[in-house]
Amino acid sequence: MLRGISPLISPDLLDVLYRMGHGDELVLADAHFPSESMAKRVVRADGLPIADLLDAILPLLALDTFVESPLFMMEPVPGDSVDPKVVNAYRAAIARHCQPEPPITQIERFAFYERVKTHGFAVVATGETAKYGNIILKKGVTPVTPV
Repeated sequence: MLRGISPLISPDLLDVLYRMGHGDELVLADAHFPSESMAKRVVRADGLPIADLLDAILPLLALDTFVESPLFMMEPVPGDSVDPKVVNAYRAAIARHCQPEPPITQIERFAFYERVKTHGFAVVATGETAKYGNIILKKGVTPVTPV
């Protein structure tokens, strides 16, 4: 265990976060997402809900402030919907760590899959069971702290 790092962050996830550069994208995938067939790198976080992982990751990962939106969620297919409690939990975690709070852009399902294939640095396969629970985080520039 390390100080200041949530125990939800596994050594493999910490390694991925450290290796990401500006503009790289991390996918927090729900349990329904085809992680293994979509990603170059997969980190397992079985049993963990995405909102809890957001709370653990966002203190460590600066989101990109040079883009319109550094956050993307899968848009429901016509006739289906996202559970508003899921989105509210994500927004609450984001608001706790990101000021000003960045918007979340909705992406059509197959465009989301394509984005993961082409831009995804890694996919974190979670235990999130909510439909359309997937979210992409675009890494920003980490502010330099004076020594």
